[in-house]
Amino acid sequence: MSKQLGKKIAPAPMPSNVGVVDLIDNYFTAYNSARLREICHLLSREVLQENVTVGVSLSGAMTPAGLGVSALAPLIRNGFIDWMISTGANLYHDMHYGLGFELFAGNPFLDDVKLRQQGTIRIYDIIFGYDVLLETDAFIRKILQAEPFQKRMGTAEFHHLLGKYVREVEKQLGVEHSCLLATAYECGVPIYTSSPGDSSIGMNVAALSLEGSKLILDPAIDVNETAAIAYYAREAKGKSAAVIIGGGSPKNFLLQTQPQLHEVLGLEERGHDFFVQFTDARPDTGGLSGATPSEAVSWGKIDPEELPSTIVCYTDSTIALPLVTAYIMNQSQPRPLKRLYDKREQMLKTLRTDYIKAKTQPLDQVPKAVADTASEETATYPCGRLIPNT
Repeated sequence: MSKQLGKKIAPAPMPSNVGVVDLIDNYFTAYNSARLREICHLLSREVLQENVTVGVSLSGAMTPAGLGVSALAPLIRNGFIDWMISTGANLYHDMHYGLGFELFAGNPFLDDVKLRQQGTIRIYDIIFGYDVLLETDAFIRKILQAEPFQKRMGTAEFHHLLGKYVREVEKQLGVEHSCLLATAYECGVPIYTSSPGDSSIGMNVAALSLEGSKLILDPAIDVNETAAIAYYAREAKGKSAAVIIGGGSPKNFLLQTQPQLHEVLGLEERGHDFFVQFTDARPDTGGLSGATPSEAVSWGKIDPEELPSTIVCYTDSTIALPLVTAYIMNQSQPRPLKRLYDKREQMLKTLRTDYIKAKTQPLDQVPKAVADTASEETATYPCGRLIPNT
């Protein structure tokens, strides 16, 4: 019976030259180390296939620690990340590296009053000069005055343009390793921000609006484009994977693509095929960061038939991401770039066409969950409320 439940734990002394694959496969035996091992196996054996569209959400201060350059950019270049949703802060601090600024390892017990007097910024145990912020802000404001930015756009187009300018600066400065934004630009990976006003990038956009800038970041564009990506992922028997680093608003923005399709647009009801998450948040506090895959099933965010392929590892993402990156870079063959950024209009056109078609279906063809009991003046919806017919 025990043999049927799992692999036998057969501890052996660790060799001095142990590699990352051997370490994870043979020494991550239980608890959250085992969950990390299971994620490595799921990603390398099932998720990172050509027919799977991989979306990654990113929260927490990952890029100041250098993980945008060291882990996420290589994953993008090897075709392992097809689209992303990130906090604006991660993209802002990622730019410091692309612009050639320096950040340093400190410690979390420095005197913050003295740091402020010295013009030094601290992100836990990372420190850098206040001038890094000022010069990054100045770069952003200068770039955003360019003509391509003077219109309404979604954050994918905004970050693509921003990455284009950052990449040019990297070339001029001789930056050896491209930052996340510049890499995503070159590889056609769209990056969205669920809360574009909640970062220094958004603060600079707001400042320019006081000077008459015509740049408007439209969240409706992002909601529709991300839903279109999730919808497109299922073409030709494809699958959709959600890889959650941290939690917060980016997690919800990635997962809400499925309720947007079936609850709001009246299209397919299925959910993402794969769900893996690294988080340090507990589910019992009610926050989304700790919400479990099984809870997401109740919203239609995760395909219930794929619940066995959902894994949550409770650990610090700064520990997990380098290990997982090293593992899959070793165990998985690079995939062709999907360049979803270049396909946004095509995907959105398909979504729009199918949405309009579904909206105009006869009532007997509308899914039962969203069908109304129509009268001439009002419609009764599943919640029991009456709303006027339009």
